[in-house]
Amino acid sequence: MIDFHTHSMLSDGELIPSELIRRAEVAGYRGLVITDHVDESNMECVISGVLKVTGAAARGRGRLKVVAGVEITHVPPSRIAAAVREARRLGARFVVCHGETPVEPVAPGTNLAAIKAGVDLLSHPGLITERAAAMAADRGVALELTSRKGHSLANGHVARMAVKHGARLVVNTDAHGPADLMDMEKARLVVMGAGLGSRDFNRIRKNAEKLLERIAP
Repeated sequence: MIDFHTHSMLSDGELIPSELIRRAEVAGYRGLVITDHVDESNMECVISGVLKVTGAAARGRGRLKVVAGVEITHVPPSRIAAAVREARRLGARFVVCHGETPVEPVAPGTNLAAIKAGVDLLSHPGLITERAAAMAADRGVALELTSRKGHSLANGHVARMAVKHGARLVVNTDAHGPADLMDMEKARLVVMGAGLGSRDFNRIRKNAEKLLERIAP
């Protein structure tokens, strides 16, 4: 499993980063990106903290690749581009934006603003528009199919828009605790539940492998 969207106690997760890494390692993960929720108020301390742990993990782990990221969350669309630039300046290797999930009052326009800002992943993008899906495909922004309750309500729509417009899909947990981590069989169920097939699942796996290689060679 390669998971580009997880949380630790540095935001609203249950585990400190080191335990999250260890749990993922025991679960057989090949790649883990820690993407705690940030805005301008906590971005510097979160990235600094995660970098300390992921750096140590990179020196001490073999098969598991661990990457420091962030999830820009509920930042107004007009400030997303600046937040993305600042996250990368501070050392985040992977930038996620909290998309317009149907179960939270995310500001309209967040999806488009995040894609225009060049995030790596738009998480749980909800009822993403055709325009946004096409732009994500054009700009290489990955769209997420999620196993997270509530956020997963729109998986079928996200899958249809991604396939129609050629956008890259990945499957993530949005893990907040150890019970949220999943294996490849669960990931397959998420893909099938979104109305896709085995070929799509294999393509999504390859998408994840290529993306991980880009951010953690």
